[in-house]
Parts: sequence; structure tokens; C-alpha cells
Amino acid sequence: MAGRSGPMQDNGRYQGIVYLPCTAENNFIPELPETPVDLIYLCLPNNPTGTALTREELSKWVEYARENNSIILFDAAYEAYVTEDNIPRSIYEIEGAKEVAIEFRSFSKNAGFTGTRCAFSVVPKEIMAFDLDGNTHDLNSLWNRRQTTKFNGVSYPVQRAAKAVYSPEGQKEIKESITYYLNNASIVRKNMEEIGLNVYGGVNSPYIWVKTPESMDSWEFFDLLLKEAHVVGTPGVGFGPSGEGYFRLTAFNTLENTIEAMNRISKLSI
Repeated sequence: MAGRSGPMQDNGRYQGIVYLPCTAENNFIPELPETPVDLIYLCLPNNPTGTALTREELSKWVEYARENNSIILFDAAYEAYVTEDNIPRSIYEIEGAKEVAIEFRSFSKNAGFTGTRCAFSVVPKEIMAFDLDGNTHDLNSLWNRRQTTKFNGVSYPVQRAAKAVYSPEGQKEIKESITYYLNNASIVRKNMEEIGLNVYGGVNSPYIWVKTPESMDSWEFFDLLLKEAHVVGTPGVGFGPSGEGYFRLTAFNTLENTIEAMNRISKLSI
């Protein structure tokens, strides 16, 4: 994002970055890099595909990072939507992860904090970064220095709102809203399957990842839904080259609008 990796190439990928394509062929589960990498970014449950890794699958990444002195940047923004017992909500459920992983948490997806700029990062005191000479550096103290130097903190009203998230009433309301959205997700998934499309996600995630029909590309499917059904989604190619030929639908709406959208799509000739 800082532009230090190099320019974008003709294939839509940035130079200097190792890509981990997630496709139907690998069940949208990223495969371990063939060459050592310094930083590994994992978003799980995943946006946009809705994929989540089991403890066994996530353990492979922790082991890889330990063996290669890599640091995992673990984006757990959607952890509250995990419904299956074998899916970890935090990478720290995996033994040894505190030595190699930084975890991001968001209030936006569980408590509707989008726009308030309030979240938190977990940087364990055990985690070390390695320089080119093999020397170790304490990331926790470096992160603390960065935060106290460059960040003035979240506003007090937003802090109080964040505190309320952890109250009994707040936890109850959050569970109710997540259940509401997951119900929407199940409706979207069921209806898209019934019209004959290949559908992924929508179980441990509020997102439904749909394979576009008849070799239609992402933007063609977007135009079809917009013009014929007046329904808006996100073209998969917007998430990178591996997203071409897919489309993301979201459960973040009212039950009434979700049902109406599915009724409109079901009437299309797909």
C-alpha cells in the first residue's frame, strides 16, 4: 500500500508480492508459499469468499511462519460470525502463534462501528522481527512507540461506545444482530443455489461468493443484476485477479430487502 513493492504488472499483480490465489480448485483455501516470505496476510473468515480455516489448516501457517521467521498479519474482523466449532476465532488458539502472529480486531463488523475508526491490534510480547543480519527486534515495544508518537487515540464518546460492546447488554445485542445477518446470508445462499449457481461462504461469514453463470465476467454479471433486477453487489475482480468470474453478495441489509432481492434475481434468465 505504501508503494514499496514495485509497480503493478500486466497481470494485475504488484511486483515484489507473493500472491496466494484462492479459487474453487483449492476450495478458496490459500496454499503455503513455495518460497520464504517476510509477511503473510490472512483474512479469516475471509472477505470476500467467506472461507474459514480449521484449526488444523491454520496450524500449518503458524508452523510455516515459525520455520521461516515470517510474521502473520491475521485479520480477524469477521470472527464474530464463526458458527462451526472447528473454526478458530483467534489465531492465538493455535499453539506457538504468539511468537509469529499479529491479530487485528474490528468493532465495525460486530457492533456497527464503521466510520468511527475504532479497532485494536494484538502484538504479543513474544513476537520478534528479524533483520537482514538475523538480529531480532521486539515488535511490541516498536508498536507502542509508534502508537504513542503518531496517534492521539480514539475520541472519548467512541471509547465509551466500545466499552459498552463488552457489557452484558452489548453482548446480547451483538449476538442478536449477528444471528440476524447470518439468517440473511443463509437466505441468499439458498436462493442462489436454487437458481443453479455455484455458491460459497455464507456460513461463517456475512458474505456469499457466487460463481458467475455461463462464463460471464464479474462486470457483466454486475450489469445484469443492476439493470434487470435492480440489485447491487460487488464484482469479484475488484478484489484482485483471482476474483474474476465471481461476485460478492452481502447479508448486511434488512430481512425484507434480502427477500425482495432474491425474489428479483430468481426471476432472471440465468
